[in-house]
Amino acid sequence: MTFDPVTAAQRFHHAINDLDFAVIDDFFADDAVYGSIKVGQLSGKAEIMAAFRRYFDTYPDQVAVDELTEAVSPMAARAVWRLKATHAETGEPLVRFGEETITFNADGKIISVDVTDYKV
Repeated sequence: MTFDPVTAAQRFHHAINDLDFAVIDDFFADDAVYGSIKVGQLSGKAEIMAAFRRYFDTYPDQVAVDELTEAVSPMAARAVWRLKATHAETGEPLVRFGEETITFNADGKIISVDVTDYKV
């Protein structure tokens, strides 16, 4: 069966929307990297997952929608997304728009996520 990076990226985003940390964790290779203006450069599954947990402790009501998900190579997908969330302590709304490129290894594990915000 041929790997479909679009389907894998969509499953990854569904796990994020469901706050299913076990599934999110399983998506990442141990040596994955994650880059975003919001979190900086993260290296390794443990550091990435700690950042995810901190983020969702701060913004537990996030609702994200993919506007487009497309293959950019046989092992990578690009997703254009928008999200809304509320800061758990201050009540301040967060609205973000952006895109990310998710690259997978031969085992279907995420090896890199590169996030670009359109509006910060």
